[in-house]
Amino acid sequence: MLSEPRSGRLAAWGNALLAGLVSPDDAVLAIVGEDAVHRVEGLPGESAPVGLTLALGRLRALGVTGLRVALPASGHPLGLSGPPEFNTRALEAEEAVICYGVALGLVPEVYEAGPPGDVHVEVVWHCLPVREAPPADVPSLGEAERELAEALRDATAVLSRLDVAGSGPVAEAAVDAYRARAERGREVLAPGYPPRAVRVLELAQRVGLLVSVAYENGPGGAVSASEMGARAEALRPVERTARRAQVAAYNSVVEEREKGVR
Repeated sequence: MLSEPRSGRLAAWGNALLAGLVSPDDAVLAIVGEDAVHRVEGLPGESAPVGLTLALGRLRALGVTGLRVALPASGHPLGLSGPPEFNTRALEAEEAVICYGVALGLVPEVYEAGPPGDVHVEVVWHCLPVREAPPADVPSLGEAERELAEALRDATAVLSRLDVAGSGPVAEAAVDAYRARAERGREVLAPGYPPRAVRVLELAQRVGLLVSVAYENGPGGAVSASEMGARAEALRPVERTARRAQVAAYNSVVEEREKGVR
């Protein structure tokens, strides 16, 4: 939850490109980020993997008018619509992009090579058929914002009860990292997204930060296996709410467009 999912970058900047708000070069630069290269494999009409610029152009030519995000987890197929083969791959990757207008989806596969500190990252997006159906369990922006406010209170209460909230240098480093990202990450959502979507995404990331601190910051006040289990149980619905809100933010442009068509 602390880092922006690759599917989020692809959907956000892909939507901006499809709307004519950014150039292909700017969109691809933002999508690739700190990775070395992204390619798309299995694209209709292509016998070999192609670069993102060609892939996005081909998707537009095929009739794709928008891109949605899915962030599924075990027992929670968030944003998915099937078929099972696609859902399985998306669950393994814990993310996917679903095309709007054409029944296709993209699932990333990440390859890393090189020594620590100089890791070379390549991403292959596998293009696969999807079922044309409403995505699973995705709230509206308004619903997501209301749920997040409650989730933030719940996460803070759990952290305080388990003696995690202000504990140690790991928690402090996590908060500092979040603030640094917030300062430079105002374009985490590309041009064309409403301010409310940006606000919801930032709040979702903050809730995700608190959940990650709770999971990663040692035992805190939970000194037994049962108490550690209780921490996970208490935080699971909070984490789910944050993921739902992330998806709602990334998908908001397409959802608004779909409402206008009805």
